[in-house]
Amino acid sequence: MNRKQYNSDTRYAKVLEQMDLLQIMDITTTRQHKNGTVVWKLPIKCGKDKFIEVASFKTGYVRNQNSGYSNYQLNKRCDSEPEYYPEHKYNSISGMHDKTGKYLKYTTRTCKLIPNEKDRLEYLIAYCLKNYYIKNANQVAEGSYVSKWYHEYELEGNAHTQKQRGDGYKAGCSHKNQEINNLQNKLATIERIANDRNKWNG
Repeated sequence: MNRKQYNSDTRYAKVLEQMDLLQIMDITTTRQHKNGTVVWKLPIKCGKDKFIEVASFKTGYVRNQNSGYSNYQLNKRCDSEPEYYPEHKYNSISGMHDKTGKYLKYTTRTCKLIPNEKDRLEYLIAYCLKNYYIKNANQVAEGSYVSKWYHEYELEGNAHTQKQRGDGYKAGCSHKNQEINNLQNKLATIERIANDRNKWNG
């Protein structure tokens, strides 16, 4: 995405502001941009050395880009328009399937397309907040998942050891305490953005 190009548009500017707050990086190539595609890299790992990537397509789809040939759509699902087919019944005399005069109704589950790019990018922000950031809040710091309970467990363990061995572990406890505070601050920022989005969508 060309940041300058969209700075004059308030909706794009809001998306860019949220991207900066959430440390989302636009990694769209020139070719993708010409095709109307936008690709984002999130600061959350989905494997040992890979970060989550999501994309917006001119066709109306939004997708997770980390599944190789089976990149999956993030669009909401909805029922397709119903289709009707004539019902047939086997006729043992003629050995044919004859129409009964009735029709069978078929619907399938399909993706709800988002034709407008601004709507797609706003949807991506909301989706990523809910499904990646809030659920994996502790990964945001440096892209590696370390559960909060582990930090608290280490902190308690260091505090206990400190009582046994003296003041040698004070610095370590202070460092772990700071890590927990940083994670809590990041989570608060994510929740604030999510709440703002709920107000806009409400």
